[in-house]
Amino acid sequence: MMWLVFFSFIAAGVFFALARAGLGPTTSDRVVGVDGAVTITIALLVLLASFFDRYIYLDVALVYAVLGFIGVLAVARYMERGV
Repeated sequence: MMWLVFFSFIAAGVFFALARAGLGPTTSDRVVGVDGAVTITIALLVLLASFFDRYIYLDVALVYAVLGFIGVLAVARYMERGV
């Protein structure tokens, strides 16, 4: 029962982050919304690793975190002065 509460909060968090990304009036708001969704998805992967006792999800979460960080850096650099 407690897992359902955890997954519900994470699903709501992803929904609100993606809503911020979709409705953001500026590009910065959209980037922050997508980065928030990536961070919450990483938390979901960690929770799934604990739920299923499959710790390969922790490796996937780590790779996803690195790719998300590199993506945000690339977008920030593009917004600041171009590629």
